[in-house]
This record gives sequence, C-alpha cells and structure tokens, in this order.
Amino acid sequence: MHLRDLFAQDAARFDRFSLAADGLLLDWSKQRITAETMQLLVALARDCKVESAVAGMFAGEHINTTENRAALHVALRAHKPTRLDGRDVTREVGETLGAMARLVRGVHGGSIKGGSGRVFTDVVNIGIGGSDLGPRLVCAALEPYLKSRPRPHFVSNVDGAAIASVLAALDPRSTLFVITSKTFTTQETLTNARTAVAWLARKLGRRAVGQQLCAITADPARAVAFGIAAERVFPMWDWVGGRYSLWSAVGLPIALATGMKPFEDLLAGARAMDAHFRRAPLERNLPVTLALLEVWNATFRGVASRAVLPYDERLRLLPAYLQQLEMESCGKCITRDGQATDYPTAPLTWGSAGTDGQHAYFQWLHQGTQPVAADFIACCRPHHRLRGHHDALLANFLAQTEALAFGTTGTDAGRLPPYRAFEGNRPTTSILLDELTPRVLGALIALYEHKVFAQSVIWDINAFDQWGVELGKKLAGGILPELGGAAPVSNRDSSTNGLIARIRKQRRKK
Repeated sequence: MHLRDLFAQDAARFDRFSLAADGLLLDWSKQRITAETMQLLVALARDCKVESAVAGMFAGEHINTTENRAALHVALRAHKPTRLDGRDVTREVGETLGAMARLVRGVHGGSIKGGSGRVFTDVVNIGIGGSDLGPRLVCAALEPYLKSRPRPHFVSNVDGAAIASVLAALDPRSTLFVITSKTFTTQETLTNARTAVAWLARKLGRRAVGQQLCAITADPARAVAFGIAAERVFPMWDWVGGRYSLWSAVGLPIALATGMKPFEDLLAGARAMDAHFRRAPLERNLPVTLALLEVWNATFRGVASRAVLPYDERLRLLPAYLQQLEMESCGKCITRDGQATDYPTAPLTWGSAGTDGQHAYFQWLHQGTQPVAADFIACCRPHHRLRGHHDALLANFLAQTEALAFGTTGTDAGRLPPYRAFEGNRPTTSILLDELTPRVLGALIALYEHKVFAQSVIWDINAFDQWGVELGKKLAGGILPELGGAAPVSNRDSSTNGLIARIRKQRRKK
C-alpha cells in the first residue's frame, strides 16, 4: 500500500501514530505501517519478553553475557538507590559527581590553575569512541550554554594532524587536558596523551605538567603511573559501556564547558526518559516504538540503511554519535546463545545536518533504487533570533518528509516526464523537540539508548559488547613494528606486504 492511500483512508493517522513525552514529539505516521502492523509488532515485543528485559537491566542483572557484566548506565543519572551485586552504586556515582563539581567550580572560579599560575582558558579532551563522541556531541549541541572559558577542544584520531592542529592554537600555560580511557591502554588515546605531555614539558618544564592533566579511567593506578595526580583521576566502571558513558565522569569536558547546572539538567532529561521507558506500556512507549519501527524496516522489509537528518546545526554530530551507539551495539550476527542469526539486524546508520544534505544525497533518497528509512529531527524554538532562517529550515524539514511520503501529486503528476516524477512511499519518522535545552537533549539521547536495547532484545543479540573491533586492533599491533623495520615483510597476504613495502619506499624519499 502507498502512504498516499493510508493517509486518505484515515484522517486521524497523525493522532493515531504520534506520541509526546519529556519535551519531544515522535511522529511515525509516515512510516509504512497500519494499526495492525503496530499491534503485531507489539505482540512480537511481548513474545520476546522486552518488558522483563527492561526490568532486568534496571535491576542490575548481568545482561552483558559475554563479559558477565551489568549494563547499568541508567544508574549514572538515577536519583533513587540502584543496587548492583548487593551494593548501592548510586553512592559511588554521587561521590564522583561531587568531585567533578569541585573541579569545575575551582576552574571557573580560578582557584584551580595551571602550573604557571594561569587560569584555564581551554580544555582538551583526549579520548576515542564513546570517550569522545558523547562529550563532543553535547558540547556542540549546547553551544548557547557554553561558558566563556574554558573553551572545549577534542582530539580522538591517532593521525598526528588532529592533535597538531589543536595544540597550534593553544597556550600551554592555560590549557587543561582530560585523558579518558577505560583501560588506560587505548593506543590512540595514549599516543595523543604522550604528545600532549611532551608539548607541555617542552613549553613549561617537566615539573609543571602534572597540574595540566586530569584522567577518567577504570584503572587509576595506570593513570597515576602516567604522571597524573591521584586527586585528578576520576573513576569509570565496568558496568558502563563507553558508548553509554557521557553521563559519568566522561562528561567532565561537558561540565567544564557549560558548568554543572546544564550537565545536571542533561542527566535529568535522561532520567525522565528512563522513567518513561520503564513504566509506559509498550503501545505508548517512545523508545520501544522506535525499536519496533527499526525491526519492521530492517528485518521484515529489508531496509538496510537509515539516515539520521537533524535539521538543527547544533545536532550536526548526532549521526556520528548514533553510528557508534547503534552499529557497535546491534551490528551483530550472533544471538545471545551463540547461534548465527538467520535474519537481518542493524541497518547502516548515517546522515548529516539539513539542509546541507539536500544538496548532496537527497537525490538518492527520493529517486534512488535502494530502500532507505530516515529520522528527521527539528526544534520548534531556536536559541537565535533569526526567525526567517528558522522558518526556512522548518519549511524544508516538513517539505522533505512530505515529498518522500507522497511523491508527485496533483493534476500535473501524470503529465511529468519520468525524470521529474517522484514515486514517494519512502518511510520517515519525525522527531520534534520543543527546544534544544540540556534537559531535552538528555531525553533525546536516552531515547535512542533505550531504542537500541529494545531492538537488541527482539533480535536476541547482546547490545553491550563489541568483539567485532578486536581483530583489527590485534593485527595493527603486529603491523606497527613492521612499518619501521628494514627486513622484507613476507608473512602477510600479498596486498598487505605490497602496501608496507610501498610505504617504506616512499618514506625513504623524504
């Protein structure tokens, strides 16, 4: 059936297929579903025991089965005691938030300074994956809430160009570095951290370096051995995955950039979405609805691609953040009992900010040959006062979902040449935020977190491990010394051997 027919048959389709909670509205009326579709999908969720799985996550059960761990990121924003293996972990979380608040107040008030006595004007977060993407996204999204200092910067890529360009614009006397690594062994992070320490030592002297550093890690002994003062080391826990960690001390760069109040509001928004996810019936549960739509499109309809299209410049990093959250969590082909799946799981997640994307890949969205779904996200109220800009932005946001759903309509539709015709019937979900405040942003991110968990339960996969990244890291460790060696490399495939030889040859020419 075509979406044109579905809307023509039901004048109340928007009311039937939309929900609002915690400062945002979810509209899935332009998805290719009927009331019966949703009833069957909800029945599937019940058959897969989504409700008991949600209860188990909040209860601290070890749902990360391959690592025998809980996935209790909800405890990072909980107000009520949350127990894990008999202890109240919210007490540890509260102590960490208190330590963060003291550091933030000291930096903002000028009582915590660099080794040369300068107040901190800049903070550089050194991390990768969840230790980078979450804080980077939030700092960009909350740009209107940023303090005048310290200004946030981010370094993740091991490519030296990344850290070199950041350091070139900074004064070492007034720059604070936050080094985030759960194990404190992450190659990219430690390589960049050593470069930062060498830069500080060269500019300020070795004795001043320690006053310019903080760390967030689950292995504080390694951080102290690296040269970071014990009182500047904040904990991570093995019951929080990296891609779910921005609510913890991993969010220290956010708190330094915005102050503690916006950071606490961010937590409050996520906490509100936690309560909704935990208590709302499946039929009126926003994260579950998003999960069911993903299962419907990816598994039943064979839609292997989903675009995330925020029509707000401050959310431009959301697609990259969701790439990790969704594809590292659900990009798997093995069930929880170790069997191969015989059905598609997570689709490709990609996208960029509107309206830029309209002048790049929207041609493919409208007239391409491969099926794709899309999430469109916009804000009802902007922080700026350029009303004309915002009206134009929202007009495009609304027009694109209409065009994708209904295609070419009207009396001229049948007389258009084929290359100007739009078939339509391309599914989209619209998410409208009242305003991009810290609280609403927290609810939006938590919405997607819980969506990922719900769909993982239906797909019968573990959303909280990421063994798929291990092989490449292991192989890179073996290749690294070979790049600097002189003996011919012959123990790998002919392609890799040839590429190593070419790299060595070209390096000798410089």
